[in-house]
Amino acid sequence: RFGCNSLSLPFLIQVVASLCQNQDHSDTIMFLNPPEVPESAYPIQVQYACSEPSVVQLQGLVTFDTGTTVKIFHRWWHCVPGPLRIRRVLLHFPDWLVYHPDWSIQASSWVLTCLLQGWVGRSAEPVQSSLASAVVPMTVQSPLSRPFKQHLLCLNWDTELLWKVVRGRWQCPRENEVLTLLASLYGSTGEHFGITKTLQPYRNEMLEDLRLKAISYPWCAFSLWVLLDQPCSEHLCGLLHHIDSKQNYATPSMLLTRTGQVHVQMQGENGFSSAFLSPFTLPLDLWCLISLELRGQMGNITVVCIDKDKAPLVYSSEHRFGVAVNLDDTDGYFVVGGGKFIKGVKGFYGPTMYYRSRIPSLNLPDLQLPEAARMVNVPRWFQTCQEFESEVAQRIADSSRAVTAMRPGSSVDVYTELILITSPRSSRAECSFSEPLSKPRRRMVARLIQILCDKYGTVDPAAVGRALYSAVLRKLTKHGRVEVINRLMPPLLQAGCLGDNRALHLSSALYSSGLGVKKQSYKAWLLSLLAAQNDWRLALLRLGHLHHVGDQVVPQDPDLSYAYYSNIARQTSSDRHSFSSKQTFVESIFLNDEESLKAQTHENDDIFHWLKLQARNGVTEAEQAVARMLFWGQQGVTSDIQTAVRHYERGATRLQDPVSMYDYAIVLLMGRGVPRDVPKAISFLQKAMEQGFAPAMTALGWYYEQFERNYERAAELWEQADLLGNPDAAMNLGVLHLQGLYPGQPADKFKAYKYFLKSAQRGHLNGGIELAEIWSRGIPGYVTRYPLGAVLWAKWASEQNGYLGTVLRKGLNAYLKGNWFMAKIYYLMSAECGFAAAQFNMAFLCEHNQGGHLNPAFATQCMLRYYNLTIQSQDPASYALVKMGDLFYEEHTRGRRDLTDATEMYKKAALKNNPQGWYSLGLLVQEGKRLPATLLSELNLLHHYFSDKLTLLTTLYQRCRDSNSDEAHLPCTLALFASYLQSIQTLGNSTVKLLSAVAVAVGTLSFFKIIPALLRQRSASGQQNSAPSTASQPTEQEESAGV
Repeated sequence: RFGCNSLSLPFLIQVVASLCQNQDHSDTIMFLNPPEVPESAYPIQVQYACSEPSVVQLQGLVTFDTGTTVKIFHRWWHCVPGPLRIRRVLLHFPDWLVYHPDWSIQASSWVLTCLLQGWVGRSAEPVQSSLASAVVPMTVQSPLSRPFKQHLLCLNWDTELLWKVVRGRWQCPRENEVLTLLASLYGSTGEHFGITKTLQPYRNEMLEDLRLKAISYPWCAFSLWVLLDQPCSEHLCGLLHHIDSKQNYATPSMLLTRTGQVHVQMQGENGFSSAFLSPFTLPLDLWCLISLELRGQMGNITVVCIDKDKAPLVYSSEHRFGVAVNLDDTDGYFVVGGGKFIKGVKGFYGPTMYYRSRIPSLNLPDLQLPEAARMVNVPRWFQTCQEFESEVAQRIADSSRAVTAMRPGSSVDVYTELILITSPRSSRAECSFSEPLSKPRRRMVARLIQILCDKYGTVDPAAVGRALYSAVLRKLTKHGRVEVINRLMPPLLQAGCLGDNRALHLSSALYSSGLGVKKQSYKAWLLSLLAAQNDWRLALLRLGHLHHVGDQVVPQDPDLSYAYYSNIARQTSSDRHSFSSKQTFVESIFLNDEESLKAQTHENDDIFHWLKLQARNGVTEAEQAVARMLFWGQQGVTSDIQTAVRHYERGATRLQDPVSMYDYAIVLLMGRGVPRDVPKAISFLQKAMEQGFAPAMTALGWYYEQFERNYERAAELWEQADLLGNPDAAMNLGVLHLQGLYPGQPADKFKAYKYFLKSAQRGHLNGGIELAEIWSRGIPGYVTRYPLGAVLWAKWASEQNGYLGTVLRKGLNAYLKGNWFMAKIYYLMSAECGFAAAQFNMAFLCEHNQGGHLNPAFATQCMLRYYNLTIQSQDPASYALVKMGDLFYEEHTRGRRDLTDATEMYKKAALKNNPQGWYSLGLLVQEGKRLPATLLSELNLLHHYFSDKLTLLTTLYQRCRDSNSDEAHLPCTLALFASYLQSIQTLGNSTVKLLSAVAVAVGTLSFFKIIPALLRQRSASGQQNSAPSTASQPTEQEESAGV
């Protein structure tokens, strides 16, 4: 970072610039009609002039993706001094750059750039001494997008035969007839969420013709791996089903009944359907392969269940459908799991395949679990947990029996009595309860059971898990060392086994990052799957993020990512209507942002007291800020809805503030923190609307819709508010069009889509959710399916979840209190969820490593991992881009210096006007790195591609100086001054001596200006660092007190 105060050197820079820019402008070269794309023969007109006898040079250069640059032509002619001249030159570009590859034209490497350059000088290459130069970039089409060349020669018979054999690689792209609907594992919560896939027609005419003929007589197969955790809780649950463009079930639909039987349904001609029920049921806790084969009207379903080392369980059933089966796989979409019309099963879905035009043979002896299912090994976890839960239940029963025996005349509740009756007496019941469980790593849970039973008589195993998780966090806070994490992993996993999803998520984050434990990617994936299957929000976020960006073991899959994100996004919307103390407003606070850190406060902080004083004095903005902070729990203030409502009321009544009127009216309408009073709420909304406040119009429209069923008035108000840019109004209008409630208009999903898009772009949470759902499936004929866009909008909505906000707030509080170790723990938990600010903060903590908690190797890998994840966000922090560039430069990525990637990072930082990005690019140029033309073009510096090094260096440092950063001004100015000094070394000795004297004078003045400022900075920094921190360390509260 730049650590000096700003200081300008305008006088010296003007002197040097005037000396350096003294050149003859009679030398010139210009392309009057430059080509836009390479052509076989292109007549170009070159305007040129020279002040001394020289040579005009023309070159064509092509740069490939391999990094090599090739000269494709070189033309030249003599130039004599005189007026401007124009010369017509016929340029010939090679066929491999102009035409589509064919029997005569070989395919080339991928072309990145094509440049036409010209210069006037005596050298055959563009150098600093060139009198004038010009550069023109051309657009190069991909090889398969170029026109075919009409050859004038006839092919020999052997050449024609060879061309017919190999021409397919250019004209017929490879098409896969085996499609993967799900390549990974999906932890299903048993709700309306699943993986959506759409199929496209074949591009090959022959294959597409065969597919169309097979619609009325399908000959194909589907295979699906599934593991049931619980039986289907509905009449039917989705396994794999097909929805057509008319939103009806199509062929095939495989569903599960309450009894565990497989319901197979086919759609026939004229809307008739046929179905059958398997005579067998699916077992629980086993991976089963369900294979459905279709041969015209015949259907065969085979189920193979893998039970560890035992022989596979095989079930099979064949059925003849009563209708002619139709299967158009390009109509509508397929769903693995739950969908819009049906819930999924509570369990896990595995790899799902669709054999589009053939039926594979099922070889039972060689059948194995898919690699992902085998490595994750969910059944093993279930078995181990069942054994552990049985042992815990036995220990609870023994402890309860002992406590009851020690309390004569005491009575027990029905649950405890049932436990004592049904649990067999342990042979160790009379032993001391300080004796650990059968394994040393279970001593902590044994002690907790004893304490809880002594206090309450009995305890639920789930409460033991919650207490165990809290005990682990307390020990982490107390010890504050990485070394203790490995010792606490067994009780943390035991807490997860007993149903505490927080413990599962924390364990997953630790195994994924390798903080304090051996990095185990598959185990981290397993723990996240278990927590996500239990509907834990942070685990859903983590898996959505993993499948969005991909990992070493988790494949990238936008449709699977959306399945997780859509779940947490819907929960985020509902959580906002049931806000609790477990939720906190999500704030993106970066630890290098001093202004945001200074704005953090709490109820007893001076900043908050000052705001309250300003609010009492009638400052509207202060009243709004205090109410907002108290209602949502922002900026470190604990949520207090009742007090927030009083501030809303004061702002609405005393200050007549439309914002406060609106907020107060909303809490009156909803009855949150105050008794519900609809007439009073409407009165305040009307007053706010009279002041032109758009949200009040929207709220009044909601009243007319919900309470009066007056859709005409509601639509009228929402249209007015929409014109004012209100996001809620656009959202509500979209709902009216979607449900067909807009007066005088039928239901129109496309109109609804346009309003949802508008609402989302204005920042409405539910607008983003609805837009994502439409993009995940598309609207046939109107909106193309856009899975990646759906993921991004669902991710944006999901990351506003209050449970994520709570973890972020705990991390920030720990950091502000100086507990960097616990800050790492909490930021790690949220960074693994894909939240960019948390990823940045985790990397920032690893970079600075206060207290030396991390060894240098892990700290470097931590920086590399989380800064790398940060820069993959939609709007990466420029600081992270610079740090990634430094890591590439310092040989931390591939064991060697990677200047290409370092340059790319610095360029992206420079495009965000980060002075360090411009400065670092200058340092690379100073070291002799030649910046590529594409990079200079993005920086609007392409005209410097053939300039000398000092000219480019001066421009980069000028951009650095002009980046509006006070702390960067001085170092960038000094670097610019140094480059100017290098550029005037060719001048006379007298000039150099004069400028040296000026430099000494300016340097002396700068010294006496900078030193006092630095001393003042050091004094202020010392006062801040010496301030004692009396705040206590954060601890996780647990309802089981005294554990």
